[in-house]
Amino acid sequence: MGEKKIGEISQYFHNISVAAIILEDELKEGDQIHIKGTTTDLVQEVKSMEIDRESVEKGTKGQEIAIKVKDRVRENDEVYLVE
Repeated sequence: MGEKKIGEISQYFHNISVAAIILEDELKEGDQIHIKGTTTDLVQEVKSMEIDRESVEKGTKGQEIAIKVKDRVRENDEVYLVE
């Protein structure tokens, strides 16, 4: 099972458990992601995502998307697509 870097956390909103991710590649609902950082190691499925508070099914390179995360993440953590 391989992993490909697809983005980086730009912000984390702890009160609503939402992470903002700057994408370097495409990400779709249903994809499995792995968020890694100095103290972060989180694997989860992308159940929904938003761009500018609008629900979308996929994000593409250069976009900033927001997803709900099940644990705390930090700015600059790297986001990988589990293939």
